[in-house]
Amino acid sequence: MNNSYKFYLGLITVVASLGGLLFGFDMAVISGVLPFVEKQFSFTAVQEGWFVSSALVGCIAGVAFSGDLSDRLGRRKLLFLSALLFLLSAAGCSLVRALDLLITFRLVGGIGVGVASIVVPLYLSEIAPASIRGRLVTCYQLAITVGILLAYITNSLLLNYAELHRAAASASTFDLVYIQEVWRGMFSIGIILAVLFLLGLFFVPESPRWLLRKGFVQQAQVILQRINDGVSGTDLQPGTDPAAADEMGTYKELFTPRLRKALWLGILLPLFSQLSGINAIIYYGPSILNDSGIALSSSFLGQIIFGIANLVFTFIAIWKVDQWGRRPLYITGTIGATISLILTGVLFYLGMTGSILLIVSVTLFLACFAFSIGPLKFVVSSEIFPTKIRGKAMGISIMVMWVADTIMGQVTPILLREAGTAATFWIFAFFCLIAFITVYKLLPETKGRSLEEIESFWNDKK
Repeated sequence: MNNSYKFYLGLITVVASLGGLLFGFDMAVISGVLPFVEKQFSFTAVQEGWFVSSALVGCIAGVAFSGDLSDRLGRRKLLFLSALLFLLSAAGCSLVRALDLLITFRLVGGIGVGVASIVVPLYLSEIAPASIRGRLVTCYQLAITVGILLAYITNSLLLNYAELHRAAASASTFDLVYIQEVWRGMFSIGIILAVLFLLGLFFVPESPRWLLRKGFVQQAQVILQRINDGVSGTDLQPGTDPAAADEMGTYKELFTPRLRKALWLGILLPLFSQLSGINAIIYYGPSILNDSGIALSSSFLGQIIFGIANLVFTFIAIWKVDQWGRRPLYITGTIGATISLILTGVLFYLGMTGSILLIVSVTLFLACFAFSIGPLKFVVSSEIFPTKIRGKAMGISIMVMWVADTIMGQVTPILLREAGTAATFWIFAFFCLIAFITVYKLLPETKGRSLEEIESFWNDKK
């Protein structure tokens, strides 16, 4: 593939992945916001859980309509909708005074996240050549980790800025947002990211597979030529039938014997990714460390270390997912996550929270999550379903993820208070072990296969 084709495909990947960056930022910024908002509004444990999970309720709403709507209107239009919702949410959360309005704009942002969480990996899987599809879809998870790390870094920088200038703060809006109530400034960074995403979308094409299915064969072939080094339709099987292009799949098809295994994978992999404990670290990391006797500013620094580990080890998935395959990475990652979570629970149980081993064990979990459980659920879910029903199937898959995420956001602070930190991490370890068994028993290898070949694989298993 020469440089011009690499540049075009790279541009598409970067712009689409900004949806993942906003997803990660929106998910992680709450870890810095939470201690300040909790204090300002005097939250109970239930209110704290609702504030965190309100955005996740929005995610569920976004997922509920975006899968089917992307099949009808196209992937690109839904990406534009996601960008606009992100922009509205970030601006609203930065400026509103009432708690009800703040939660409303968190819900709006959650809808944007829900739309992006389906459409971005779906779009990348359909635009990518088979030989690098895993790598391109994993770029979405990489963007999520960049967004998470960016939230940690900007949270820490803004906190330091507010502490340095608090004595000289005035009554201006700027000082309110960035000094007096610094959590508003943490939200405001999302405005810049949303604008970049929105502008970038004007330079990316529609999914060629969606165009082909809608009967726009010539437009689809032009795009395929640009991303396949000038070879028209390289990644499509010769038997692709444009005459059946606009045939709409139904949810009923997912429950047929030939797709039942794919449906189980599409449900269980995202479910276990949320039950693994990742949210306890992303949402409640500073609170957990602070309650363990570590200063809040040091807790933020610990979060940055966790974010860097998450980012670095996602590169392993990008590097090896199309060489080693999905199964080896998934199996290794789930076993490693189980062991590291058990160790983390033991350290909390023994009261060794000041030990460097705590940082090591949590970092090991994040590493295992980053190269397997985190990115590969999107890779697998975006490639195992037939084209005509892929949007609907992804809708179910990501809906399961966000429902589980919502439950975990609500339950985690209660678990931490009632069962204790150690027991909470052991519960997460149990679910990672079940994920290992599921992957070992059910997951086929799909590396190097075109989407049409994978569809034929399920037909052959009928």
